Amino acid sequence: MNESTPDRAFVREAGSGPTLLCLHSNASSSTQWRALMELLSPRFRVLAPDQLGAGRSPPWPAARRDGAGRLDDEVALLAPVLASAGPRFHLLGHSYGGALALHLALAMPERVASLALYEPTMFGLLEQAQPGGVAAAAIARTAEAAAQAAARGDLDAAGRHFIDYWMGAGSWLLMPAERRATVADAMRPIATWAAALFAEAATLQDLARLHMPVLLLGGATSPASAQEVLRLLRQAWPQAQSVLLPGLGHMGPVTHAAQVNREVERFLLAQTA
Repeated sequence: MNESTPDRAFVREAGSGPTLLCLHSNASSSTQWRALMELLSPRFRVLAPDQLGAGRSPPWPAARRDGAGRLDDEVALLAPVLASAGPRFHLLGHSYGGALALHLALAMPERVASLALYEPTMFGLLEQAQPGGVAAAAIARTAEAAAQAAARGDLDAAGRHFIDYWMGAGSWLLMPAERRATVADAMRPIATWAAALFAEAATLQDLARLHMPVLLLGGATSPASAQEVLRLLRQAWPQAQSVLLPGLGHMGPVTHAAQVNREVERFLLAQTA
């Protein structure tokens, strides 16, 4: 069932069984989980919503479009999805969706049966660990450059800053023109995304109090900011399963979906055996 109203998230749903809620990255949508939904639907009920300003969901509230976004705005949009997920559900997030997944897990730990994360962009942790450090400064500069480009209407430049940071210099120009146009259009709320991420106040001590099973996934070629967040999360959760995938980068769930999906499937089957 797909569900969409002006003030509610659009949701893709497939399968039956234990519920898995999938949260996508920036400049993406629920479509990034299609292959995973097909893989898991024989054994799981998979919910994949479009988040604020993505896909077929409504845009960010007008009061937040000046860069004042908060992850709680995403939670408000997802309230009907969370209600339909049942008393307990598994949670998967990639990048920005991973940060949102952690925000949800902290808010409702009793409902999250397990947590699978691919490089959650919890940039506040970088500043807490090393204020003004190289990794935090690099992503802050990228976000600012992309936001300034979007503010002056140059969405192509915003997309180039964003993609070349996460996927490597020159990656923007190597993308098919149609895909570049889609990503460029999705860059409109970049300042709002960045504000939501940098405003997240969760600490490593807060996260260490979460006791559900955790899978931490990352790509061996990802930028330093993503690698450093994963290192900090491993410090908070020494019991977590951690997998670094050779040859993959930050967008691994999109560029190498089958490889990432196998790891997610293996983890979830172990939790529901």
